[in-house]
Order: sequence, then C-alpha cells, then structure tokens
Amino acid sequence: MESLEQIKNRAELAARGAKIDIVVNPGPAQQSSLLIDNEHAAAVAQFLRNHPALTFDYCSNATGVDWLDRVIKKTTKVKTVVDGVEKEVDQTIEEKIPGYLEAVYHLYSMKHKHGPLIIRMRTANRTDGARLPSLTPIWRSAELQEREIFDLYGIHFEGHPDLRRILMWDEFVDHPMRKDYREPDDYEWEPTPHDDVLEKAKQHYTPRPQLDGAENVTAQPQ
Repeated sequence: MESLEQIKNRAELAARGAKIDIVVNPGPAQQSSLLIDNEHAAAVAQFLRNHPALTFDYCSNATGVDWLDRVIKKTTKVKTVVDGVEKEVDQTIEEKIPGYLEAVYHLYSMKHKHGPLIIRMRTANRTDGARLPSLTPIWRSAELQEREIFDLYGIHFEGHPDLRRILMWDEFVDHPMRKDYREPDDYEWEPTPHDDVLEKAKQHYTPRPQLDGAENVTAQPQ
C-alpha cells in the first residue's frame, strides 16, 4: 500500500480544493489517519474507492468519537531581558479547543489485499453543527454503522438513505456514547425495565395512601 503522504497527494489532486491533513497516532498501533474536509469528503471517498492503484472497495468499520472542550498547554521559546542580558526562556501558553465529534472509517482493498486506510471527518461542534456527509453512497457497508453513530453520538449524516435509531428506542432522548452523558434514574420510556433499571424506576413511584388493615403498597406511574 502507498504511504499516507502519497495517498493524500493523489486525493488532493483528484478532488480539487480538498483539504486533507495527516493525523498522527502516537499510540502503540501507530495507525495514523487522513482528516478530510466535509465539503469534499464524498469526492475523496469516491476517488479512494475507484482509483486503480488504491481500490479501497470495502469499509470494514465506522465509529464515532466525542471530543469535549479541552485546553492544551504549549511551551514556546520567547526572548526576554534578564539583568540587562537578552535570554530565551520557556513560556507556557494555554490554547482552548472547542469540542467536536468525529466519524472514523477503516477502509480495505479486497482486490489488492491492502489496508487499513483510516479516514475521518469532524463536525463543526457538538450541538447544531453536528452534521457530516454520509459515505453510505460510496460504501454500502457504512449504512448501519452510520445509523449507530447517529443513535449513540448524535451525528446527523446528510444524504444517508435511512437515518434513524438502531439501538435505542424512538422516544429515547440524548446519546449514550457522548462523554458528558449522564444515565437517568427514571427509565419512563424503557420498554422492559428489569433488575437494577427497575429498582431505579421505583424511586419515582408514588406511594398509595395506607388503608386500615392493609399494607402500604407502591403504585406504579400511569
């Protein structure tokens, strides 16, 4: 398989105006990826699938990632005067990065038997800008996995043929895989509450008035 730099250069030439960055993974796997701008994502994806030397014809996995607001500390060298002598000293600068969501795809070539190539897209934010273009029209295997990302992370995939919840029930509010998600203790809409879920729900039951000669029982919510 060609290097990420080579694939990046090929894709930028094929999809004029596309902005692609290499995201380095410092972890043990060292599987760096290509960050593709949303406007040209479909064109880049089609190029990756159709180019004869690449032929990434199979999307094995698509998943979501939630990045909360965070502060990164950077150390830079600055010149200052100490006791009349100019010196370089370290200065720490804090940079605040607003939160966003990502969709990450692992691509393989069944024809050439190479891969994975990892590509990713980022949303504008975690609220009204949580939208990305669907890559299901390019790789059909992404259909159910984009639905899962939509369900659990709240990314709206524009152009998806059937975007609806796949794990949670329709009335469920919120997205359980987001890092700021808080599990409710009242599963009012839980279709079949059992065990610990039922015990939490009982905390919200309304006690019935106690009758003479009868034990106090708890009424379930209507």
